[in-house]
Amino acid sequence: MLVTRENLEAQEANTLAPYACLSKDSQGRKYEEEEPEYRTVFQRDRDRILHTTAFRRLEYKTQVFINYEGDYYRTRLTHTLEVAQIGRALARALGANEDLVEAISLAHDLGHSAFGHSGEMTLARLMRDHEGFDHNKQSLRIVTVLERRYPEFPGLNLSWEVREGIVKHESEYDTADAREYNPELRGHLEAQIVNIADELAYTTHDLDDGLRSGMLTAHDLDGITLWEILLESVGIRGADLDDLARHRLIRRMIGLEVSDLIHTTHQRLRDSNVRSVEELQSLPYNVMAFSEDMYRRNREMKDFLYANLYRHYRVERMAVKAAQVITQLFEAYLSKPEILPMHVREQIELYGLERTICDYIAGMTDRFAIEEHQKIFDPRVKP
Repeated sequence: MLVTRENLEAQEANTLAPYACLSKDSQGRKYEEEEPEYRTVFQRDRDRILHTTAFRRLEYKTQVFINYEGDYYRTRLTHTLEVAQIGRALARALGANEDLVEAISLAHDLGHSAFGHSGEMTLARLMRDHEGFDHNKQSLRIVTVLERRYPEFPGLNLSWEVREGIVKHESEYDTADAREYNPELRGHLEAQIVNIADELAYTTHDLDDGLRSGMLTAHDLDGITLWEILLESVGIRGADLDDLARHRLIRRMIGLEVSDLIHTTHQRLRDSNVRSVEELQSLPYNVMAFSEDMYRRNREMKDFLYANLYRHYRVERMAVKAAQVITQLFEAYLSKPEILPMHVREQIELYGLERTICDYIAGMTDRFAIEEHQKIFDPRVKP
């Protein structure tokens, strides 16, 4: 049998929660298009994001460990895929729209520059007098302006709900600026799912990568409540962790956190008695949340990671190098725009010199930024 878009939309209406975003009720696209016969609006958005240049570049952009440190550590791409997987599991359990969650998940980190948060902070400093730089805004800029794949319009012409989810992406380290997307309303349930799936993913995989790298040891984690619970639940004590034991512990951590989120959020949804997307977005709080106990355990783990991994001397040294590479590239392009590639220079008239340079550097992978720096500043390297 054939399953048409109308069949898929009817299936959503019959199976999803009343506060889930339905594709048939989407507020639509900025530029009118005929929708495909066998995909919903959100499925089409997901596919468009997946095929972008910006998405492919995530493979070589830093999460915590620089790209050349090894093939086993997370990158922006693997992090994005983990967020999508966790997000879909949460959406499925809570009756939210999985396709919308996946689309937002795949797009949420498109605007990150090379070298992770140190790269973003450097670009923000360099652009301080030129409307700044923020990876959430850059993600939206990529999907609405910079990706050019269609002759009829700039960007990807994504649906309102996906764009709103990108704009309202928030975490402990990111604050949304949603001035053009109903800033008085909270993110819809699917956006909230992506936000908390992102938080869950980076905490668990940063712990995993920290242990794998040797920057953290199992002994360092002694006394951390969540770690002790994990050891007890898996039945591991004493000896140094081998790869299999580490995998078991991280897998268990994700499972415990996902289960806690589902049960806590389900109860909060029942207590709120919301019956529509609009009612959920009008609440004075986010419905997606951990229990108080799990929140405290996560807070303790995050504080540990901040002090012992994110502030590890190897990570700090890389942050210094990243700031130097990005700053020197920016200043070189600014003082002599003629060294920019022609296709980049063509954007200056549209966006101005500083924003064009910012877009160019933000789109670079770690490897490309290092190679570009060498071509400009190392006389032994061919330009």
